[in-house]
Amino acid sequence: MFAVQFNYSCAMSKHINPYLTFNGNCREAMTFYHDCLGGDLSLQAIEGSPMAGQLPPEMKAGILHATLTNGALILMASDMVGEKGLQKGNAVSLMLECSSETEIRTLYEKLSAGGQATHTLENTFWGALFGDLTDQFGNQWLLHFDKNAGTG
Repeated sequence: MFAVQFNYSCAMSKHINPYLTFNGNCREAMTFYHDCLGGDLSLQAIEGSPMAGQLPPEMKAGILHATLTNGALILMASDMVGEKGLQKGNAVSLMLECSSETEIRTLYEKLSAGGQATHTLENTFWGALFGDLTDQFGNQWLLHFDKNAGTG
């Protein structure tokens, strides 16, 4: 038996931001997330961008890039679907670390509207309030509130 150790000396960012891909409903989805999560929403349409002339007319109403920012939360998205088309799956979830019980309950209710509450909020053995859901756009969310770290 042997072990291989890899050492990477390059500098690495400390943040990973979720980037969602939609098929024509990015504006609707990001507006919904903005209504749920608050913050600042920036939408850059394909129409009027340098890429507009390279794309079919039916794509021009879509979103080239969107960013929702609220404090440390950064959620990005686009309608730019690759050649294989949009393929939703259960391999990725969006994790929200909440700062209070009120916040987690409010966000759970808002995000599950029109979707499916797959695991309702419950107290866990590790001292947290936790639940998950699939929103109306097919994206999976995990919501977590550490009762020992929050203010309630």
